[in-house]
Amino acid sequence: MKTILITGATSGIGEACARRFAHDKERLIITGRNVERLISIKTELEAMGAEVATLCFDVCDRNAARQALDSLPESFRAIDVLVNNAGLALGLEAEYEGDFTDWNTMIDTNIKGLLTMTRLVVPDMVARNHGHVINIGSVAGDAAYAGGAVYCATKAAVKTLTDGLRIDLSSTAVRVTNVKPGLVETNFSNTRFHGDTARAATVYRGIKPLTGADIADVVHYAASAPEHVQIAEVLVLATHQANGYTIFREN
Repeated sequence: MKTILITGATSGIGEACARRFAHDKERLIITGRNVERLISIKTELEAMGAEVATLCFDVCDRNAARQALDSLPESFRAIDVLVNNAGLALGLEAEYEGDFTDWNTMIDTNIKGLLTMTRLVVPDMVARNHGHVINIGSVAGDAAYAGGAVYCATKAAVKTLTDGLRIDLSSTAVRVTNVKPGLVETNFSNTRFHGDTARAATVYRGIKPLTGADIADVVHYAASAPEHVQIAEVLVLATHQANGYTIFREN
């Protein structure tokens, strides 16, 4: 049985990953900021046969993250797989018109939050010479698109940080993976547009997008590969999406 920690597990890709691993009856640590949602998901996952611990904290808060991990029961402390999923996009303004608060939130969550969790969890993996870090990046990290410069920059950072960690761990048996989704229909766009549901719906109009479950399948595949196999990077796109900004939409 593996112990798997998933950040941002209360919705979207993170929740889908938790459900996918629950099918294997793994030991799950799910994190998020919504305690009620965490409890609800925990109940559902336990009904599937998984052992589940919940940690309610914001990955932007380093001290809260450390305290949360320190509070884990002994049986959950040897983490085998860290899925750094917590992340978000905010706004779609031109870079020179962007919102400072949105920028800070994206940088603090997508970059600093990932670094915090990596710093807190990976040393124990190194000590045990066993573990796997799976970062949820994005096709947006490959090239900028209009209005998304800062978000794209944070996901480019995820790409670089993932590659750098893999280099730093190459003398160990700890594996590192970057999963880069394209268009995935979750609450991502609703968050980006600050709750404007109508505007968010236009993002997925005319194309069948990926689902959180599609990405969870890829994460599960990477985590389930033989110990000598390291799935370094996977780009996952909807069939009618060619890259971060080329999408064919039916009328």
